[in-house]
Amino acid sequence: MPASARKGLVVPLLFAFAATALLVGLGVWQLHRLTWKEELIARIAARSAAAPQELPDPASWPRLKPEDYEYQHVALRGHFDNAKEVLVFDTSGPGDVGPGYLVLTPLVLASGDQVIVNRGFVPAALAAKSARPKTEIEGDVTVTGLMRPPQSRNFFTPADDPAKGLYFTRDPLAIAAHSGLTHAARFVVDEDKTAIAGGWPAGSLNGVNIPNNHFEYALTWFGIAGGLWIVVGGYLLRTWRERRAEAKG
Repeated sequence: MPASARKGLVVPLLFAFAATALLVGLGVWQLHRLTWKEELIARIAARSAAAPQELPDPASWPRLKPEDYEYQHVALRGHFDNAKEVLVFDTSGPGDVGPGYLVLTPLVLASGDQVIVNRGFVPAALAAKSARPKTEIEGDVTVTGLMRPPQSRNFFTPADDPAKGLYFTRDPLAIAAHSGLTHAARFVVDEDKTAIAGGWPAGSLNGVNIPNNHFEYALTWFGIAGGLWIVVGGYLLRTWRERRAEAKG
C-alpha cells in the first residue's frame, strides 16, 4: 500500500482507538457500578427484612443521612393527626387498579415530634375521606414500616397544590411546612401492610425495588466497541483490496 494511502488511514485509526478506549472505559465503569449496586441491594434487603427496631431519637433526626437509614425497618408509637392527612399522586397502583394516591398522615409521638407515615395506596375513586370513612384510625397505635428519604423532584414533576392537600412527591419537609408541623422528621415511614376495613389504604406497595441493569449496560458498551472494530476491519480490508487492485492495474 502506498505511503499516501497509509497516511490517509491514520486519522480514522486514531479515532477508532480513542473511541474504543472510551467505550471500554464506560464498560469497566459499569462493572464497578454493578459491584456497588449489588452490595447496596444486599444491605437494603437485610435492613428491610430485619425485625423492626426502635425509631431513632428525635434529637438525632437533623443529623441523619439517607444512606444511614434508608429502608431501615422501624417501629413507632403515637396517634395519627388525621386532620392533616394529605395525598401524593401515584401511577403504580396494585394490579389493574390504575393510578391513585398515597395517603400520608402525620403520626404524633409521645414527645410531640411528628413522623409522616405513608399509610399506602388508595384508588382515585377513594381519594376523598368521605369515600373511605373507616380508614381513619383514632387513639394510640404502633406502626411498623421502612424509613425512606424525601422523594426528589425533576423538571417534569407538577407543582404541589397544598390548598387541596395534593402533592406529587413524598417530601416530608414540604408537607410539614404547609401543614404547620413544627417538629416533623426529615424522613417518611412507609407503613407495612396491615389489615384495615375495606382493604384501603393498601400498605407495603412501595417497598424495595431497586433496578440493577449495570451488567447489561457493560455488555452494551463492550458490544459497541466490538462492533466498531468490525466496521474498522471491514473498511481496512476494502481499502487494502482497492489499493491492491489499483497497483495491479
